[in-house]
Amino acid sequence: MTIDIADKTPLPVAGAEIPLDAEEMKRARSARRETIGRWVLPVVILLLSVYLWDTVCVWNEIPHYILPRPGQVFETLLADWGILSVALINTLKITFGALLIATLGGLGLAVLFTQSKWIEISFFPFAVILQVTPIIAIAPLILIYVDSITAGLLICAWIVAFFPILSNTTLGLNSADHNLQNLFRLYGASRWQTLRFLRLPAAMPYFLGGLKIAGGLSLIGAIVAEFVAGSAGSGSGLANQILEASYRLNMPRMFAALILISVTGILIFLTMNLLSHLLLRKWHESALKREI
Repeated sequence: MTIDIADKTPLPVAGAEIPLDAEEMKRARSARRETIGRWVLPVVILLLSVYLWDTVCVWNEIPHYILPRPGQVFETLLADWGILSVALINTLKITFGALLIATLGGLGLAVLFTQSKWIEISFFPFAVILQVTPIIAIAPLILIYVDSITAGLLICAWIVAFFPILSNTTLGLNSADHNLQNLFRLYGASRWQTLRFLRLPAAMPYFLGGLKIAGGLSLIGAIVAEFVAGSAGSGSGLANQILEASYRLNMPRMFAALILISVTGILIFLTMNLLSHLLLRKWHESALKREI
C-alpha cells in the first residue's frame, strides 16, 4: 500500500462549514420553498377569494342587505366592535369552559376504563349515545331542565366535545406495547407505575389528537347551544348577534360575526397544533423532523 504524499488537498478545519453536495442543496431548496409556500399560498388564495367576492358584488350590483362587500363587512367589524367583542368573550367563556370540563372528564374516565373492563363495558355505550344524538335535538330539553342558561350552554358544548377526548385517550391507553407491559409486570410494577410511566406516555399523541378535534367541536357546540337558547342581553354570544342581524337584515354585522367565529376556530386549532408540537417534538415519530 502506497501513500501519495503529493496530494495537497487540505483537510477540513474543525468548526468550518462543510459545503453541501448538489443533492443536499436540492433538498434544502425544496424544504425552503415548501416552508415559504405553506404560509404564502393560503394568504394568496384568501386575498384572491376576497377580491373575487368584491368583484361579484360590484358587477352584479348586489345590495348590501343580500351580500355585503368585504369593505362593508370590515367597516362594520370596526364600528360594532364594542358589541361584537362582548359577544365573542361570552362565546369564548362557554367554549373554553366546556373544553376544560370535557378534557378533565374524558381523560379521567378513559383512565378508569383502562383500569377496569367492567367500568368500560358499563359506561362506554352511554358515551356513544351522547355522541350520536344530535345536540340540536336535545339542547331544548337541557335548556328547559337546567335553570341557569350558562350551565345549559356549558352542558351542550361539553356533550359535543367530550367523546373525541374519551375515545382517543382510551384507544391510546390500550395501545401501549404489550411487550413493555409484560416487562413492567415482570419487574413487579404496580398499576399506578404502569399507568404513569408506560400507558400515559403512549396515549399522549392520541389524547392530543382528540384535543384538536374537541377544540373545534366545543366552539361548534357553544354556537349551536346559543342558537337554541336565543338568549339576549349582556350574556348573549355571537350566535345571538347573527340571529339579531338576520332579523334586521343587517348582513354586514352577520358576516362580521361569522368571520369572528371562523377566526376563533382557526386560532383554537393552531393553538392545539402548537401544544401538540411542543409536547411531542423531542420523542414521538409524528413530530420528529427527518431528512428525506
